Amino acid sequence: MTVLPRLIAHADWSSNANKRWICLAELDQQGSYRVRIPETVGDPQSLFTELLERAAGGSVLAGFDFPIGLPSIYAERLQIRDFRAILPELGRGIWADFFEVAREKDEIGPTRPFYPMTPGKKTGVRKQHHLLRALQVESITELLRECEKKTDIRPAASSLFWTLGAKQVGKAAIVGWRDVLIPALRTPEIDVAIWPFEGSLFDLISSRKITVAETYPAEACLHLGMSPPGRGWSKTNQSDRAFQGKWIWNWLCSRKIRTESRLLKMIRAGFGPSKDSEDPFDALVGLLSMLEVVLGYRPTGESCVNEIRSIEGWILGQSGSG
Repeated sequence: MTVLPRLIAHADWSSNANKRWICLAELDQQGSYRVRIPETVGDPQSLFTELLERAAGGSVLAGFDFPIGLPSIYAERLQIRDFRAILPELGRGIWADFFEVAREKDEIGPTRPFYPMTPGKKTGVRKQHHLLRALQVESITELLRECEKKTDIRPAASSLFWTLGAKQVGKAAIVGWRDVLIPALRTPEIDVAIWPFEGSLFDLISSRKITVAETYPAEACLHLGMSPPGRGWSKTNQSDRAFQGKWIWNWLCSRKIRTESRLLKMIRAGFGPSKDSEDPFDALVGLLSMLEVVLGYRPTGESCVNEIRSIEGWILGQSGSG
């Protein structure tokens, strides 16, 4: 019998604290989930402790929409064979500068791979080929993990190490790794495991207090029946979010998921007029995608490919992992 997590949480992450939102689903005594209204994330370093308190002794499945894993070509060059093993070491010892985003091209290196810190005073000063040359690769595609590459139904995600532009994910990953994952991994009593590096999803849920998984909102939209963001609609547009709300409503009804009444009003209103309302939208969509997997309507996406399971990681629910 599959053991369900007492609490499922999905965080829409950012390097900007004001743009971090989390949405929760709590398992009731009848075995059904109730989805709460999205809320802002507080202190990242106390997040897991707070989730455990809300789970009241049960297990937690926590999803984050920042990359969790390394590009295989980068890991191979540095002879890294286990991402989970190296993660707690980042930020200290020979990895002391790992989270310091390089400001100039001559600061980029194998143990300081994120670039650039700022766009520069003149347009075009910070160039992608500076990063490629320093990390000894030919194209930015080589710095994509398998799960980040373009699929038949959505475009490619951004590279972990390139930190310039609206779609960059590296700075959010830095905050997520440095302030959430690593402190927890260095604190054994928290008992956190990271999927898929430490085992299959449901084995981890049944045996560990907290299981962490990577999500991707553009992928999550597909799991709910939407078209990919950017193809006929924008997450930053209120009317577009309201229109996509029909897919959310249909999904909630078909899966018999209960919600707070305030959440239904928020969905109908397109999450409000602000462009930043895409953040609670993403927090909810990611959570529902996680529920789709946990309830057995969608495969986890677990791979038998060793470098994916040990180095690159995978996006929860994404198919095609081999």
